[in-house]
Amino acid sequence: MFVRTPADLGAVIRDRRKQLKLDQAAFAKRIGVSRYWVILIERGHPRAELSLVLRALDALDIQLDAGVRETDRRRPRGVDIDAIVAKAKGGKS
Repeated sequence: MFVRTPADLGAVIRDRRKQLKLDQAAFAKRIGVSRYWVILIERGHPRAELSLVLRALDALDIQLDAGVRETDRRRPRGVDIDAIVAKAKGGKS
């Protein structure tokens, strides 16, 4: 599954926690946070502390893959302003 939003991440955490048959209180105790924090993260709270999120993922044995997705190589990466100016001047430098 691709995680693109905090809500996606929250759903992954909630689903895995349930697979492991952990209630929110037990999970919170395992990672050293409050049950309220677990509720917030599972609802997709966008400002959760990264170290706590990583700790939660580790406790649930969720692997975080930071791979780079393949992009369309034909699409230019930026704008070549010199080429635009040269073209506007009729190809003269």
